[in-house]
Amino acid sequence: MVVREKFHDDLKDLQSKIMELGSLASIQLTKSLDALENRDVELALKIMDDDIKVDMLEEDINDCAILLIAKQQPVAVDLRRIIVAIKIATDIERIADFGVNIAKSAIRIGNEPLVKPIEHIKEMHRQSLEMLRLTLEAFYEEDVAKAKMVAEMDDRVDALYGQVIRDLLELNQANPGHLSQITQLSFICRYLERAADHTTNIAESIFYLVKGKRYDLNN
Repeated sequence: MVVREKFHDDLKDLQSKIMELGSLASIQLTKSLDALENRDVELALKIMDDDIKVDMLEEDINDCAILLIAKQQPVAVDLRRIIVAIKIATDIERIADFGVNIAKSAIRIGNEPLVKPIEHIKEMHRQSLEMLRLTLEAFYEEDVAKAKMVAEMDDRVDALYGQVIRDLLELNQANPGHLSQITQLSFICRYLERAADHTTNIAESIFYLVKGKRYDLNN
């Protein structure tokens, strides 16, 4: 009985580490747009430095999960919880990486005035952050209804991505001298779109955890 209680305590600890990793990724993504908007190179560099915290925590989660499997040999839903933790940690780490990539683009743009208002990019960013927040709640609560909401929000991000890319292509034709910045803004849109995709992957993992069956929520 004591061994079983220890196992469930370890599972809870693994869940807590996932939530912490999600919080770090959210912070990275939030700061990245601040760096872009404020032309804050120092902040962008700090985002890059802080990525090591994300990588170390993901590695810790993987080590803990593998140790649990090796020591406890869990079955059924407990095994799914551990497998899902590894998968979700990978997706969250990638989301944090996109925050770093946005910071790098902000550095490349530098102090150059933005060629257009970035309201649509900011909306993509807001939606991506909200998706991550909701997904972490869904994971903590094992709530498939919230996970499904995340997949529906991804459609909005995809639509915004298409609109912004079209706008940037038109802008490039009218302002070919700003190709470098327009390219970086296009990259930023792509990073946000991919962050949303990885959040949807997490939602799929939650479905697998709860239902024991894989669902493709990207279609």
